[in-house]
Amino acid sequence: MPKTSTDGVVALDGSTMGTRWSVLVDEGSVDDDLGSRLQAAVDEVDTQMSTWKPHSDLMRLNTAPLDSWVPLPQELLTVLSAGLAISRQTGGAFEMNILDAVQAWGFGPESIDLGAIRAASATRRVPATEALELDIANRRARKSAALALDLSGIAKGYGVDRLAETATALGYRSTLCSIDGEVRATGPRRTGRPWVVGVENPDDQARAPHSILALEDMAVATSGDYRHYVTVGRTRLSHTMDPRRGAPLVATPASVTVMSHACMLADAMATALMVMGERQGLNCATSHGIDTLYLRRSKGRSIASGTGVFSACDEQEKVQ
Repeated sequence: MPKTSTDGVVALDGSTMGTRWSVLVDEGSVDDDLGSRLQAAVDEVDTQMSTWKPHSDLMRLNTAPLDSWVPLPQELLTVLSAGLAISRQTGGAFEMNILDAVQAWGFGPESIDLGAIRAASATRRVPATEALELDIANRRARKSAALALDLSGIAKGYGVDRLAETATALGYRSTLCSIDGEVRATGPRRTGRPWVVGVENPDDQARAPHSILALEDMAVATSGDYRHYVTVGRTRLSHTMDPRRGAPLVATPASVTVMSHACMLADAMATALMVMGERQGLNCATSHGIDTLYLRRSKGRSIASGTGVFSACDEQEKVQ
């Protein structure tokens, strides 16, 4: 059931992709079926792109014979196409052919498997850009080499976009949509002011903002090591995989936040910049005009460095 706050903001939420989605609507009231329409939108993304569902469209592609065309829904093709483009743009820092490593390290439906970890690390990984061909016009794809595609670095962002697009198509012009820290704002609030969201301090024990963002028709996504990780000895290993090693990133920044017009693009780029690391990532972000905020830990503090609107972002600063 929708919940309405004292200032007239209606809140809706539900489950998806192993987490929760949330939509705030600042228009005083909503139709009774809005929640079910939003749930259907994210359910469609999950059904098509989940690696936890053996019969999803993505897993159907993963298990298909080589060199055979596989019919796919338009939504999945959109995400695959964006993933390939960002992989090329980032020199392979964003890579979708990493499902074996993700599952080996226990970030899938199964627990950590040492044998699978060794195999994933030893595997010669063929980039998806080399082995995946998309035929958008005819809604199909084919592989020229074995691929185990994982979309965890882009699908939640796309799910946020689908929430925003669904609400907009139903006539709602002032919304704040989110899934697990990926956020997209449409329009200003009824007051004419932007939506306000926080970039978290990279702390797995408490949720507190490092910076405050003022968003209007903009999306923001964060990739970090403080929510989903494994600990080996005293080392925290992020759920983000290093495609060069087929294993979790080590010595990473604590988090990377990216702003973009679409949450899918922000999500994938945040993943890529996390893989690159701070120095290379900042250079990449600067050269491509990407608004980026890196946070790293130093002596109990979070140290920030950024590009674009984040270039002078200090703790609690509001970014327009």
